[in-house]
Amino acid sequence: MKKNKSKKQNQSSTIALNKRARHEYHIEETIEAGLALQGWEVKSLRAGKINLSEAYVLLKDNQASLFGCTITPLNVASTHVVADPMRTRKLLMHRREIDRIQGLVERKGYAIIATAMYWKKSYVKVEIGIGKGKKDHDKRADLKDKEWQRDKARLLKHSSR
Repeated sequence: MKKNKSKKQNQSSTIALNKRARHEYHIEETIEAGLALQGWEVKSLRAGKINLSEAYVLLKDNQASLFGCTITPLNVASTHVVADPMRTRKLLMHRREIDRIQGLVERKGYAIIATAMYWKKSYVKVEIGIGKGKKDHDKRADLKDKEWQRDKARLLKHSSR
C-alpha cells in the first residue's frame, strides 16, 4: 500500500526573510538556532504575522536572545494571554557556538543579524548571519553588480534567438 504525501511537504518551510540584512551587511557565516516560543506566537507564525527586518541577536550572560523581532498576536488565539509582540525571545544554541560568536563580536567587531526564520520538522529555526556592516560605496557597488548580471542575462537571452 502506497502512502500519500502530506500537503505540508509541498508548502514552503520559510516563515520570513530579512532581505535588508544582505543589503546592509557582508554576511560571512550563517548559523542555525532554535527559538523558544509561546503558543500564541506559533499560531501567529503559521498565519505569517511576523516582521524580521529589524531583528538582531544580543549576547548577555552566556545566552543568546533575539531582539527586535515583531510577532503580531492573533485576535482569536491570544484572548486570555497578555501578548507582548516585541518581547525578547531566547535562542537555543550550544555553549561552544555562543562562546565563539561572542569572541567574534568582542574581538573583531562583527554584528549578529537574524536573516531568516523557517520550519524544520515541527520546530521553528532562525538563521543567524555573522558579518560586518557595509559602507555606502559597498552598497552602490553591489547594486551595480546586480544590475550588470541582470543586463547580461537579458543580452544572452536575446542573442541566443
